[in-house]
Amino acid sequence: MNFSASPLRQVAKRLLVMSDCSRSLSDVKNLLQACRGYDPQQRMKFYDTWAQTYEQDSERMNYRAPDLVVDFLNANFCGSREEVRVLDVACGSGLVAKLMAGLGFRHFVGVDGSKGMLEQAAKTGLYQDLRPALLGTQPLPAEPGTFDLAIIVGALRDGFVPVSVVRELCDAIKPGGYVCMSKVDPRSESGNGYKMSLERELQLMEEEGLWTLVATDEMNKYMMDVYHDYEDQESVQYLGGTMYLYRKSVS
Repeated sequence: MNFSASPLRQVAKRLLVMSDCSRSLSDVKNLLQACRGYDPQQRMKFYDTWAQTYEQDSERMNYRAPDLVVDFLNANFCGSREEVRVLDVACGSGLVAKLMAGLGFRHFVGVDGSKGMLEQAAKTGLYQDLRPALLGTQPLPAEPGTFDLAIIVGALRDGFVPVSVVRELCDAIKPGGYVCMSKVDPRSESGNGYKMSLERELQLMEEEGLWTLVATDEMNKYMMDVYHDYEDQESVQYLGGTMYLYRKSVS
């Protein structure tokens, strides 16, 4: 992995080679702080290396976004789950597909920019196809109108997946199909700019008649704020977010 010579990058390099059982929550926090400011290619190399212990480290951070979003989808989705073809975007190691499979969804195609994460997703045995793509710099690898449902969890945020990808998700869905998304409610001023851009895009697409909003809900305490300094467990702060379910217009 091509880390720079900065002390934080060296911290990340050291922590990534630690065994999972020896890494603490504090180590994971330092690991993620060290990779702040990476460009997209650097971040994907980081995820390649992190992939093998990603799920265990996510548990340490109390990363609940997949559970919250899949529960939200389940409560608002109408249709035969067994027949639905799902495009799992920024699929990572397959956490979302595992939860959806437990609810009866059977057909998954995954997309992610990290080859290491795709290798972990392949081990689930749930995906009919796994496609590499660095979203924002490469087009979404999906033919227009071929999926019944697209879902993206945790990646719509500043520095990760750009707002423009939302239209690509809509394009990939059949008329009458669904797009389920979650976004992080950021603390930083730059992140708030992303939030405003995303909300404008969602509203604009609705005004253009591309889709209609089926449901939205808050995503409370979906993950520890690993960028916030805290002294003990009682002072830990959590991130929030918003979940959306849109239905593509049939005309």
